[in-house]
Amino acid sequence: MIIRKAAGEIERMARAGEVVADTLALLGEHARPGVTTQQLDELADDFIRSRGGTPTFKGYRGYPASICASPNSMVVHGIPSMYALREGDILSVDVVATKNDFVADSAYTFAIGEISDD
Repeated sequence: MIIRKAAGEIERMARAGEVVADTLALLGEHARPGVTTQQLDELADDFIRSRGGTPTFKGYRGYPASICASPNSMVVHGIPSMYALREGDILSVDVVATKNDFVADSAYTFAIGEISDD
């Protein structure tokens, strides 16, 4: 069933989406060699909350982090850790935030420094 949204609801959905998009942009600025996925998680948690949102992953069915961070061939929805990013890594990040009762979700894959064509 499709539930039509009122203009105000669509606006609230967009605000939640902005938090997620801005979080991914911020993480992209900080995802570089030497930074741990745990540091990125902490950055995302602080940023989402500073924008009036809640990191939806945190606590969901016991999930311990605010984002999912999956370096290289790790299966999606990896738990952030003390893994330090290295030149040539590929990092997939999934961010979900709740704001004003709406949930927004998006993921992006970042190249860490120079990566090979493979």
